[in-house]
Amino acid sequence: MNDKLAGKAAPDWWHASQPRNNETKPLEIYLFIDPICPECWGLEPIIKKLVIEYGRFFTLKHVLSGKLATLHMRKRHKPETIAKVWERTASRSGMSCDGSLWLENPISSPFAPSIAIKAAELQGKRAGIRFLRQLQELLFLEKQNVSDISVLIDCATRVGLDVDEFVRDLRSPSASKAFQCDLKITSEMDVNEIPTLVFFNENIEDEGIKISGCYPYEIYVELIYEMLGFQPEPSPPPPLESFLSHFKFVATKEIAVVYNMTVNEAEKEMKKLQLKQKVEKVPVKHGTFWRYISKE
Repeated sequence: MNDKLAGKAAPDWWHASQPRNNETKPLEIYLFIDPICPECWGLEPIIKKLVIEYGRFFTLKHVLSGKLATLHMRKRHKPETIAKVWERTASRSGMSCDGSLWLENPISSPFAPSIAIKAAELQGKRAGIRFLRQLQELLFLEKQNVSDISVLIDCATRVGLDVDEFVRDLRSPSASKAFQCDLKITSEMDVNEIPTLVFFNENIEDEGIKISGCYPYEIYVELIYEMLGFQPEPSPPPPLESFLSHFKFVATKEIAVVYNMTVNEAEKEMKKLQLKQKVEKVPVKHGTFWRYISKE
């Protein structure tokens, strides 16, 4: 197997980057997103790589900014305009999103997805992150109207949430209050663009470093070095099959970024696993995704 893909065979590779009980890490990163923002979706490969290589040094907090939803409601952009932006973003980022959604099945209530994510988070932080990813897949790849209650329930079912509890939370004030809290953080940190990352270290007197937009991976690593005050070695990525087994459904672009390959190299490696019936190829409008075939 390609050396880039051999990785470190530790079964706990992902959890090594996650916070343990009472453990504090030297850095905290706030990631400001809107779930219906294609640029935020385009940042997914870089976030995965950052967590794998340097996640032992930081906790990652997703904050739902509501910026894109507010923009859509205020300016009433034409669906054709939004569709073109999505297509351009997909071509640039390598993370597929199908702009024809806005012509065929437009999102009717742009804040609903964010409130639903907060309802999912009430079942745990990891539940919220799983729900966010699934919602983005339904939106960008399957052209689903993620403000529709039936789509949100389907999303909750797919990620294994307690659906009755999810629906109750969605309709209760709790999820809306949690979303309002995120909007307040967005305002307090003066975040006006998404995606935005804000880096903080342990010294509460130090100001955070804010970076808005999408940049090459190396820029984010430099910020981690600057905040830590030293340059740690990156943790190696896991074996490719462990990566696929953990995430279940990933883009060729995500594999390419995490394993320092071109998209063509990643495609070739995945075709080998496809021949072994380890993965299923899922063509999308821009590029390819791969679904891991569980042995169970």
